[in-house]
Amino acid sequence: MIDAYEDPGTPDTRGGWSYLWWLVRRQPGRSLAGALLGSSWLTLMAGTPYMMARAVDDGLVPGHMAVLAGWTAAIFVLGAFNAWLSIMRHRTMTRVRMDAYFRTIKTVVGHSVRLGAELPRRAGAGEVVTIGVSDVHTIAQALTVVGPGVGAVVVYAVVAGLLLTVSPLLTAVVLLGVPVVALVAGPLARRLQGTETEYREGQGVLTARIGDLAGGLRVLNGLGGKGLFADSFRKDSQHLRAQGYRVGAVASWVQALGVGLPTVFLAVVTWIAARMAARGDITVGQLVSVYGYVAVLVSPVAFLLDMGYQLSRGVVAARRVVRLLRLEPEPDTGTEQAPNEPSVLHDPESGVRLRPGRLAALVGAGPAETTAVIDRLGRYTRSDATWGGVRLDAVPLPEVRTRILVADNDADLFAGSLTDVITGGADAPRRGAGNCATSHNGAAPATAHREAPPDAQTAQALHAAAATDIVQSLPTGLDSLIDAQARNLSGGQRQRIRLVRALLADPEILLAVEPTSALDAHTESLVAERLRDARDGRTTLVTTTSPLLLARVDEVIYLVDGKVAATGTHEELLEYAPGYRALVARDTEEEVVR
Repeated sequence: MIDAYEDPGTPDTRGGWSYLWWLVRRQPGRSLAGALLGSSWLTLMAGTPYMMARAVDDGLVPGHMAVLAGWTAAIFVLGAFNAWLSIMRHRTMTRVRMDAYFRTIKTVVGHSVRLGAELPRRAGAGEVVTIGVSDVHTIAQALTVVGPGVGAVVVYAVVAGLLLTVSPLLTAVVLLGVPVVALVAGPLARRLQGTETEYREGQGVLTARIGDLAGGLRVLNGLGGKGLFADSFRKDSQHLRAQGYRVGAVASWVQALGVGLPTVFLAVVTWIAARMAARGDITVGQLVSVYGYVAVLVSPVAFLLDMGYQLSRGVVAARRVVRLLRLEPEPDTGTEQAPNEPSVLHDPESGVRLRPGRLAALVGAGPAETTAVIDRLGRYTRSDATWGGVRLDAVPLPEVRTRILVADNDADLFAGSLTDVITGGADAPRRGAGNCATSHNGAAPATAHREAPPDAQTAQALHAAAATDIVQSLPTGLDSLIDAQARNLSGGQRQRIRLVRALLADPEILLAVEPTSALDAHTESLVAERLRDARDGRTTLVTTTSPLLLARVDEVIYLVDGKVAATGTHEELLEYAPGYRALVARDTEEEVVR
């Protein structure tokens, strides 16, 4: 199977069939072994009826017990050897499927990392989740065609050849049987592809809806919109259920035909052979062998039908994977030299000018306004933003990501120790960066029973973010295991952990989106007091409407309809900007109540 650190290769994204064939070509030796073992296993199954016919005609009918015993022993040896072949076939095909499974996962994850912040803009969360949860499994199952699928074709030809020595009529019936089965099951397979595609699309949309609901449940409940959203979700889920029933109906017919048609096929051939034996055209032993041959064919014909079913579903899943892999990040055409010293970061669209070495706050009536400015200044959307007079999109992207960090409240927190969580993004600051240094098994080392003292830089960042109490409250301090997305921490603790990570990254320019929105008044006041010292001499822009934070920044930039309406200190804007005063007064009143 593919190693965890091995390059999965460059996938063939020309289509679903091309992608499946690429998965086969990435493991040629194993795929060939699966085909040979599957073919040998099914072919040797046809050897048993031949031996039974010889045992009847050469041993039982003439009364030669020694000959009968010999053929019986041969049948036993053949059965034992074929059982071993079956075990090896199953092991090989399991490895084929697992390689395809993990190779697809690694390819999708690697491409998602390449897309970075563009992924949520280019693909829905539900689509990505559906690929990871079900499509990769469906694709792996489709590779069954490599083993039993190839073997089914081979044994079909072998049995047809053996039947030709018995009766040309029976051979013709067998050779015509599979085309008839294909004509009956083919339209159902094509219909299954259509209904499966429609169902998968709906499943992706609904999965994204579930994520939105889980993320905004508290807000929806506060606004009284939970019931309305629940009604809409119920309607969409019922529609998806109806689509699922349609997929199930077609799939049930395909699977029923996979069992029923071979049985009918067996009955027809057996009836013809029995009539021929009654007329004396074939011997009793040949009748037994014909019945055995056709009984052997039941499994290959069922395999062929199942192969069509699995391939139909696999192609649908592969097309979804290919559609994601075809998404490409915006090309980095930057060739200009970045400023050699701290310089002004300017967004002409809004008029925001971020002067170097200052702590500034960006205030707007809605988060969409301020987030749009942050996206442009952080080069996450196309804009005319400049950095020291140089267009930001003209600077090579790695240079921008190294020196400008956007700290978002939606940034991922991966599972690992707290040390991994807060230091994982320090080496390569980027938007949404999570910790990347985790233990191999995802757990804290077994020997970590005492809190390791933090180094000076980590301790300073923890103090600045008022997060020292988080370390102290955990059982093993910095070595304590944190769940994915830090689900074992509160919302305010997660926000402070993200701030610690951003401060440890120590970028030249820090653009922080609502870094204190989930904190209580006392903790927010501590963060506001300490942030200036932590970022002394560095350029920092925070988006907020909190008076506690606004009162401690060097400059406040007030936006109206996405444009700069006023700049100055918090006290100046309270006095001269009525709109600003009305916007932050609510927060002031809340602090008084507290």
